[in-house]
Order: sequence, then C-alpha cells, then structure tokens
Amino acid sequence: MAKKAMIEREKKREKLVKKYAAKRAALLAIANDKEKPMEERFKARLKLAELPRNSSATRLHNRCQLTGRPHAYYRKLKISRIMLRDLGSAGLIPGMVKSSW
Repeated sequence: MAKKAMIEREKKREKLVKKYAAKRAALLAIANDKEKPMEERFKARLKLAELPRNSSATRLHNRCQLTGRPHAYYRKLKISRIMLRDLGSAGLIPGMVKSSW
C-alpha cells in the first residue's frame, strides 16, 4: 500500500511542478537580476517562498513505476533494477533475455 502512495505522491509533485514552472521561473529571474533594486528582488524571494514546496523541480525523484522504489532506476524503462530482472526473467520485456549459467 505504501508503495502505491509514494507513486501517487510523486505524480502529484510532477503536476505541481508543471503548474508553477512559469511563475517560479519569472520570480527567479527577478530575484537573480542584479539590475533590479534590492527591495524588488527581496519581494520576489518572499513570493517564491510562498509557493508550495512540492512545486520545486528539485523535489522530484525518479521512482520505479511498478514498485515506487527510488534507487537503481532505469530512466528509459522507468523501472528499478529488481523489476527489470523479474520482468526480463519472465520474458515480459521485448528483446531482453536474461542469461543464466
């Protein structure tokens, strides 16, 4: 049950990142612009802090789409090494043959 919850939480974060990406980029541009007055840059930082934490792209983590495992993740297949091995052994990944000796 917890595995599915982590996958759903990660999907929710992805939606928030997409939703706030433009606003976050605009505020960052103002906050990092040395030409702007200090007060304006500070206000932009405060507005940036008011945005949801999960709307930041750094909060995203690659997770296995089947188990929710965050480590040993294959980007192309979007699954972990453990599921890759299990699915490969079962013959469920086209073109992949698990060798054994």
